[in-house]
Formats: sequence, C-alpha cells, structure tokens
Amino acid sequence: MSSNPGAKAPAPRPRTALTVDEYVGGVLAGDRARLARAITLIESDSPMHEPQAQEVLRRLLPHTGKARRVGITGVPGVGKSTFIEAFGMYLVGSGHRLAVLAIDPTSTRSGGSILGDKTRMEQLANDDRAFIRPSPSGGSLGGVTRKTRETMLLCEAAGYRNVLIETVGVGQSETAVRSMVDFFLLLMLSGAGDELQGMKRGIMEMTDVVAINKADGDNKRRAEAARREYANALHLFAASPTGWSPQVVTCSAQTRDGIAALWDLVLEHDTLLRSNGWFERLRRRQVKSWMKEMIDWGLRDRFRHHPEVENKLPELERDVVEGRVSPFRAAQRLLDIYHKG
Repeated sequence: MSSNPGAKAPAPRPRTALTVDEYVGGVLAGDRARLARAITLIESDSPMHEPQAQEVLRRLLPHTGKARRVGITGVPGVGKSTFIEAFGMYLVGSGHRLAVLAIDPTSTRSGGSILGDKTRMEQLANDDRAFIRPSPSGGSLGGVTRKTRETMLLCEAAGYRNVLIETVGVGQSETAVRSMVDFFLLLMLSGAGDELQGMKRGIMEMTDVVAINKADGDNKRRAEAARREYANALHLFAASPTGWSPQVVTCSAQTRDGIAALWDLVLEHDTLLRSNGWFERLRRRQVKSWMKEMIDWGLRDRFRHHPEVENKLPELERDVVEGRVSPFRAAQRLLDIYHKG
C-alpha cells in the first residue's frame, strides 16, 4: 500500500493482445479466462480480428465434436434460465462439465441486450465445472447469434462435453437452432389447449422432447393434462427418420422433479443415434448448414459494403419511400450494380 494517503491509485494496465498460440494453448488447457477472450475474438465484427480468429478456430477444430449438443427453447415465461440452472446443477453434480451458451435478444431500437443470464443462473455460474457465456443475438434470426456455432466449438475444444444452447424464444425462426444441435428440447407450460393453437408446427416437428415445466404444487394436475394433450398432438406428425419417438414429460425446475429423467432421455437419444448411424449423418448436416450460413452472411456483407451499392442505396431508399420506385425494382437495381461490380 502507498505510504502517501493522498496518492492516486495507479491506472489499470491495458489488457495485452494474445497471440494465436496463447489463445489455442489456453483453450486446450481449459483456461476459462482464455476461453472467454477467444470467444470475444471470434464474436468480433472487426475485419482486423478476423484473420486471427479464423486461425484460432482452424487450429482448434481437430479438438472439437466430442460434446453432446442440446438446444433448449420455450414459450415466454416458461422459465428457461431457471430450468437450465437446475438441469446444469444436476449435470455438474453427476460429474459432468457443462458449457451454457445463453443468447439474449438484441433491442431493435437501441442495439443493446440485457446479458443477464449469469445473474439468473447465479449458482451454476459460480461452479467451476460450468462455463456460462451470455451473448447478444445481434438481431439474427433463428434465436441464436451469428457466431453461436464457433462459440460452441471453442467450448468443446476446452473440454466441455455437454453444451446447452438457450435460444431467445422468438417463434418460428427459432427452428434454426435445430441445424446445430443433436437434441432439441422444447419447454412448455400447462394450459395446452390455447398453446397448441398458437404453437408453430415447424418447432413441434423438430422436437425430441417436450417438457411441461412448473409441474409442482397445485399446477401438477394441469401439467399432466397438458402432457397428455401434447403427446396426442405429436402422434399426428410423421415419424422421425432417426428412429427416435418424441417424448412428452413433466418437470419442475423449482423442486428438481423430472430433471434426472430428462437427462436420461438425452442419453437414451444419444445412444440410439450413435448405434443406428444417424449421429454421424446429423453431424454432417450440421457442418453443411454452417457452410451455407457462412455463404449467406458473406454475400450479405459484401453486398452491403460494395462502394457503388452504398452510394446508390440512400437515393433508392428515398425513391421507394416517396413511391417513385417499387421496393422490388429498387432491390433489383442494387443487385444489378453489385453483379456488374
């Protein structure tokens, strides 16, 4: 401590940049701080960070692919964060290491996001066997961020053998998470009659398990009625080519009832798909989907940053707003400019 009571505290030293070797070595060693910084690098939209980020990812890729990938979505108010904490605490208590990628919605007005999942999962966040990474969705469709796949791979390289992806919960576009996970869990509430009417068929068809949460106290009977109704609804859908029959169960994140049984279903699903060859087929689909998604993002970025497109865009926007040009025609003109360039 300084002998001069009036002296100012020294300014904090700026965090020095890491080399590719330091990022890779830290992630492979399971260093949580290095993992967090590597994810920040991967998530960066700065062009100056992209070469290093891609080299880090390239070198870590051979160390990925060994984790169970579980997507978790649900209706608003279903208690996803509370459920994930209960589910995660059960896993770490059973000797598993767990990474949670918690996606927070980005405001379309301010561009900001809450990023509050570490406070909502306080017990799990303080457990050294768990790693929680809240990330803003950035307005991307699918209820996940643009870099969710890369973040998942970094966590796998760091030795986390179970990765949970908590999605935003935005409706039909939520189904995009199916393309990056092995097991898809849909959390619902009791009151199934009204919810079934509003539930998107696409999500239901992609679900491996529907869990009726908050099945405790006076709500137990209603939750069981909802379970039966969802089970009947699932029978109307075509059978999954994987051989798995979607299950409907009840659980309570508050009392932890049904949590162990849910994990048993994840393991049962994993065993089935590995034994009948569907696990590898799904993993191949995942990487193909990732490549196509990167093509879409790359084309969009190149189009938007094309100098002539940037120059012409404000003029055509005014023409569209004032009714001189149709949106379709304006878009065609901009695409023509891009293709000629």
